[in-house]
Amino acid sequence: GSDAPLPGSLEATARAVADAGGEALCLGADILDEASMLDAAASALDTFGHVDLVFNNAVYQGTGNLDPVLKISRETLAAIYQGNVYTPLALLQRLLPGMLKRGGGTIINMVSYTAFNNPPAPAAQGGWGFAYPSSKAALARMAGALRVEHPDSGLRVFNIEPGTVVTEVMKAAGITEEVMARYKPCTPQAIAAVVAWLADNEPRAEWGPEEVLAAPAIAKQLDLLRIPSYLGG
Repeated sequence: GSDAPLPGSLEATARAVADAGGEALCLGADILDEASMLDAAASALDTFGHVDLVFNNAVYQGTGNLDPVLKISRETLAAIYQGNVYTPLALLQRLLPGMLKRGGGTIINMVSYTAFNNPPAPAAQGGWGFAYPSSKAALARMAGALRVEHPDSGLRVFNIEPGTVVTEVMKAAGITEEVMARYKPCTPQAIAAVVAWLADNEPRAEWGPEEVLAAPAIAKQLDLLRIPSYLGG
């Protein structure tokens, strides 16, 4: 047997960070359990003393994301909003005061094309439902509010939209050439590279004062599309 960690796992990521000369802290938490997320934030503060970057990337992955309006339950909607809106808000309320006290920090929200565009068809026919897009729209609105509430504070807040991303799930489901040609998906590595770039750099002026930054277009401009993918291809 091998003691090598699984590619993409927390252990593998921690080893990569250590190999690069950094320090990693791997924590388990559940976005539907707000207390566990706040405990994770406290552990990060205890270990590193402060947090400079918050990346709101995790989303609710349970049932109901694609339910039509007439069928979605309030319980399902509450779970989706807990994971996608309430928990990120609680995490931010815990970490933002420290950022402001130190003179700034960076918040990056992973949002969605579906939050700002009407579906071309019902969810079961290639479109999307109401719950997930509305939760991502709510998260995106946080950025503008933070900018006007904390001007000249050194706080940077970005919304980025990943477009179609080729994941293990999509490959296992048999993503078609038609879908690839229509949506021109990126790899997860390219989107992650854009997030890392934004963590250390200001958006270019030619991108304009966009409320949502299109990660695929940025990856192309920054020549980040050719980063190797562990998915192959």
